[in-house]
Amino acid sequence: MNTKALRQKILDLAIHGKLVPQDPNDEPASVLLEHIRAKKERLIKEGKIKKPKKSKAACDKPHYRYEEPFEIPSSWTWCTLGDLCRFLSRGKSPKYLDEDRTYPVFAQKCNLKDGGISLEQARFLDPTTVNKWNEEYKLRNGDVLVNSTGTGTVGRTRLFTEDCLGQYPFVVPDSHVSVVRTFDEINSEFMYAYLSSTIIQEYLADNLAGSTNQKELYIGVLESLPFPLPSYKEQQRIVSKISEWHSRIENIEQDKTTLIDTVKIAKSKILDLAIHGKLVPQDPNDEPASELLKRINPKAEITCDNPHYQNLPSGWAITTIKEVCENINGLWKGKKEPFVNVGVIRNANFTKDFQLDYSKIEYIDVEQRAFNQRHLKNGDLVVEKSGGSDNNPVGRAILYDGKDAVFSFSNFTMVLRIVHKDLITSKFLYYTILAKYKQGVMRQMQTQTTGLHNLILEKYLAMPIFLPPLSEQKRITDKIEEIFASFNNIMESL
Repeated sequence: MNTKALRQKILDLAIHGKLVPQDPNDEPASVLLEHIRAKKERLIKEGKIKKPKKSKAACDKPHYRYEEPFEIPSSWTWCTLGDLCRFLSRGKSPKYLDEDRTYPVFAQKCNLKDGGISLEQARFLDPTTVNKWNEEYKLRNGDVLVNSTGTGTVGRTRLFTEDCLGQYPFVVPDSHVSVVRTFDEINSEFMYAYLSSTIIQEYLADNLAGSTNQKELYIGVLESLPFPLPSYKEQQRIVSKISEWHSRIENIEQDKTTLIDTVKIAKSKILDLAIHGKLVPQDPNDEPASELLKRINPKAEITCDNPHYQNLPSGWAITTIKEVCENINGLWKGKKEPFVNVGVIRNANFTKDFQLDYSKIEYIDVEQRAFNQRHLKNGDLVVEKSGGSDNNPVGRAILYDGKDAVFSFSNFTMVLRIVHKDLITSKFLYYTILAKYKQGVMRQMQTQTTGLHNLILEKYLAMPIFLPPLSEQKRITDKIEEIFASFNNIMESL
């Protein structure tokens, strides 16, 4: 289930008057609008609020000002957002003094991408300039804050509440944030729902000014925005219903998160069972892995004991990566002709679930001589040997599936290429390495210099591999893929 889309659907139904039924006993919205307009005129005359200035509209779709964008219930009425605001303005350019952390300045980054508001990254006002900020610029409970500058963040809308203030005496907005403050006759949460809805967010995005890298949402666009006004009682019913639906959605999301975590744990457990011979039954007719090792190397010392997991199944043996694979370092950009243009697998092509992402392949000119030794083949394992992070150690591996193209791999990676394909399959080796990575084994096989994590190749290549008979390897990988496919189907249905 796409809960993000569901949230938007709820908001869209709300502003169309389709989320809750209308009550014929409610006062018509037209009466409410006249009351607000009269109140606004009175407060302007009394000097308690300022008369709105003519703002730069920067609107290339003026029909939105004169035509009703969509149908609304007969008890509702159309007006503009400016009609309903006692304060509608951008913030001001502040003078900062971050050493004094008394008065936070609300910036675009305070409107969090994933929802909510945070002042953790706010800068702070120079206290000597406090008297330059009128009371109206101090953010209040119920203010709707709209990011008004910058590609990617412009239009992002959040609701300011008393909880956002925290221990600070007040918060002021900078010039990249617009403040929408309505009269008390308008429910601020309804206003927030309106400005957050899909249709309005798309309208704002279509009516930005400025260059590609510096988009601007002028106050005039907000001011002239058509607003579908219901009665105050219906606003309250709508907000209550939105809250009810959001609680349900949050429960769904929590259950979804729990299920995702459970699936991750289950997959790791499946892999652990697989590499220890506990996932599928053994077949006494299978040729033992020890015999395979002897045939390849008659002088090899065959080990069938596992110090960390005693009593491997009968027919299993222990080998190492270096005994079954050759390792090939990645290549750099070419310096000597002749060159060949190839797609290069980089760390960026490793997905979170250890698959190969073909959508971000970078093509570069490399030396023909170097490429001849590093032309990816079906069944190659591409291993991240440099990069990673504290939370994601190096050593991740992806299985190259032989996609029909000319591919190689970067110098931050290496390839494990199976030498004896009658000893071990590439899929079994891949799942073995994946299991060990999820167990945290690779954390003990890396160094860190200048922020870069590097795989200790000697340790990595000496990593023990628990080797089942060849036929059992296929049964194991088939079973893993069968179970993982079931898990993936569950996840796709969420």
